[in-house]
Amino acid sequence: MAIFAVGDIQGCLGSLRTALDQAGFKPRSDILWCVGDLINRGPQSLDTLRFIQDLDNRAICVLGNHDITLLALAAGAPVRTNHQLQEVLDAPDLDAHIHWLRHRPVLHYDAELKTIMVHAGIFPQWSPAQAQTYAEELQDFLRKDNWAQNIYRLYGSRPRRWKKSRQGFKRIRFISNSFTRMRYIDDKGRLDLDCKQAPQKCPEGLTPWFEVSERKTRNIRIVFGHWATLGLHAGDNVWGLDSGCVWGGKMTLLRVDVKKPQLFQVSCKRQAQIR
Repeated sequence: MAIFAVGDIQGCLGSLRTALDQAGFKPRSDILWCVGDLINRGPQSLDTLRFIQDLDNRAICVLGNHDITLLALAAGAPVRTNHQLQEVLDAPDLDAHIHWLRHRPVLHYDAELKTIMVHAGIFPQWSPAQAQTYAEELQDFLRKDNWAQNIYRLYGSRPRRWKKSRQGFKRIRFISNSFTRMRYIDDKGRLDLDCKQAPQKCPEGLTPWFEVSERKTRNIRIVFGHWATLGLHAGDNVWGLDSGCVWGGKMTLLRVDVKKPQLFQVSCKRQAQIR
């Protein structure tokens, strides 16, 4: 059995299939980890959802911000967003997809591999155990019966500062932003959700979350996605796998169950992926 992690798919199913073939992925025995953002912007979001779900327990997926966007749209939440998800929203099996997504984890931890998978990252002040606890809070929020009435509460960029004592919707919003939207921490230890560029193009005073010196997850490997402008990143005991396939970059697979992780990449053509 091999375990492969894949960066943001975003509806680029053709590129995913090619990368899986290149890596020798065996769907009956191997496991595919997905870092989130299965859907949106690419041409085959609905088929991607069906493909991943058909893998059943051979696929382990964490939620990304685009996956939460689909939940919000399906719930009729008053959120403003550009999307290419109408095919999914109009699908006869929409309810099944929404139920499946709502029950995906926010954080996956493999104790044997000593590896955590999340979509965007882990807030530097959180230990692995705290991160797991806070992920479960967000999971519980999305699985409650009243999730559709409250999912819009996840939207917004405030608060920026973490307070363990904070309660209610502000707390769950900060947790959601950290796991699904985070890239940078400012020089006061706060989330900065404005800069989306690579580190060399951002203003002074911003540090990638994984480079924060006091980060409490430095002793455990983290696999994440979300950051297309960063591209493939290997360092700081983290692997960033969003290499921007949907933007004309690459689909990246990483075999994580071997002593020296193996990379497999497939080049993508933006014209073929964006509608």
